[in-house]
Amino acid sequence: MEEDREMIVRKKAILLTSGPIQVSPQFRPPFPPSRSTAGPGAGSSSLVLSFGRFRVKKAITTEPCEFLLVGDGPMYVLMRGEETFLDDVRILPTIAHAPEQAFFNLDTQCIYHCRFCTSPALEKKLTKGLDPDKVVAMVRGLSQREDLRAVAFTAAVVKDPQSTVDKLAYVISKVREFLPDIPIGVEPYIDTWEQIDQLKKAGADEIKLNIETFDREIFQKVCGELDLDHILETITYAVRVFGRGKVTSNIIVGMGETDANILQGVQELASRGCVATLRPLRLNDLNRRPMAEALGTMEELTPERLLRLAREHRRILENNGLTSLTLHTMCHECGCCDIVPFRDI
Repeated sequence: MEEDREMIVRKKAILLTSGPIQVSPQFRPPFPPSRSTAGPGAGSSSLVLSFGRFRVKKAITTEPCEFLLVGDGPMYVLMRGEETFLDDVRILPTIAHAPEQAFFNLDTQCIYHCRFCTSPALEKKLTKGLDPDKVVAMVRGLSQREDLRAVAFTAAVVKDPQSTVDKLAYVISKVREFLPDIPIGVEPYIDTWEQIDQLKKAGADEIKLNIETFDREIFQKVCGELDLDHILETITYAVRVFGRGKVTSNIIVGMGETDANILQGVQELASRGCVATLRPLRLNDLNRRPMAEALGTMEELTPERLLRLAREHRRILENNGLTSLTLHTMCHECGCCDIVPFRDI
């Protein structure tokens, strides 16, 4: 059984490090595709594929690809070339961006210019023009769904961090009024400790403050307008406010950093009570050129590397008395874009 699990998690790693999957022009999914405005799949139409205890969110296309999804449902087969790759695939519905979770991005235009981020480059029609009251109304409309397990909010910084935090806090407080018990997560950019207190007071249970990379040279090239030390300090304070195991932070894998540097970052975050999210870099037509200009040619991310880092990630968390199982919102709970320690491996 353990051998089967190892095989399946490796297949998840292969899917995470590969491109989109092909569907036929006549393909009609049982649920509407997700159209994300944040995260690795921003700007693309995606489906959540479930196989066993694992799931992955993949962009779909009718163009020829390495993988082809075939079948009429509810079970599908994922082909890799002429061979069956997975023969027991289901398609899961997303509530908003994620399965079992309403995860909203309030803004995509941003004053910062992180090279990997695709959100600011999206067409205006894809960003949906979500004002805070409209978001609250949309969550209220979803609140009666039996599969709703969590709510989360993020936003780019359109004007300044404080105005963005004010908007997030407003939405959280309004949603908390009619969803008093459901977990709420928030993924902001913070420039003062008081903003962390503000989001907690509004009703957030978990917070995500992204360092993006622990390699300072790469950080300067891709996030040069931000301050890595400041973000680390806000993470330390956030753990004091939200608690150990209730704070998380992205570390992107595949920008030219070493394994040792990534694991040093995982350890640094864990020592502060924060659970890292190891996020595979995903290049597309919106961010490929900016990333190449910043970093040059990047080595292709392999499934083996992703699995190796995930195992070490789990070991570091265990040594620091942490687990991803304390997080019930956002990326660890969703599990579609990463190999999640304690859940996948």
